[in-house]
Amino acid sequence: MPKLEQSRPPYVQICDHYKSLITRGDLSPGDPIPTLRKIAEEWGVSQVTASKAVNLLQDEGHVKIGGPGLRTVVVDPKTVNRNGHDRAKSVRRTGRIYTPGEYAKIQTAEIVNAPDHVADALGLTGPNPMAIRRVRVTYGPDDQPVSASTSWYDAALADSSPKLLVTERILEGSWGYVEQQTGKKATRGRDQISTRLATAEDAQMLGIELPAAVKVSTTFLWTDDGFVVEYGVSVAGAGRESTYDYTLSDDDE
Repeated sequence: MPKLEQSRPPYVQICDHYKSLITRGDLSPGDPIPTLRKIAEEWGVSQVTASKAVNLLQDEGHVKIGGPGLRTVVVDPKTVNRNGHDRAKSVRRTGRIYTPGEYAKIQTAEIVNAPDHVADALGLTGPNPMAIRRVRVTYGPDDQPVSASTSWYDAALADSSPKLLVTERILEGSWGYVEQQTGKKATRGRDQISTRLATAEDAQMLGIELPAAVKVSTTFLWTDDGFVVEYGVSVAGAGRESTYDYTLSDDDE
């Protein structure tokens, strides 16, 4: 077992260790990783630190809870689809929206007349509301399309957040960039998941043949005072899954 270094947080080093095992093929899709208790014992850390390491592995899309006995197991990257919830956690934990090996190509970054549903989502009013539209295709480590997404922002952000109108990746994510530029921090989010038949545009961006079904994830991110940091719609092809873990308490009754 590698020794912990003083220069980096222990949970990051533990996470990196298991990532290297997965990358080398020592751990394959479906293989379990050690329990939190075992990780804590082997590395000489608390279970809280072990939990942070596993959470980071999960945020980056390397593992999920779902094996026999609810063990944490290695995932097949070809089956993973990360929704707004996953990417928001990644930005908060790592400062980056993309996981290692994942990248995006920005197709469009422009100011357009806001469609009615976008104007409603962003709270835009007036006879001719305008919005910033960013369209991207996200690719996995195998260079195959994972999802196609469109993010919408109030056009008034063009002055404070000019990168929104540039067809280049924003590593911390578009909404993370808006937070930095405006000081408006997202504190609430909502993902709405549905399915529909793929359009011709979906098929072109995702590299799928029609007819086909797609999963649609609609994401809202708000500040405490109700400002919409981002409204986005992401489309993924069949065979990809999203997993959410949560805790229950007596307060949930």
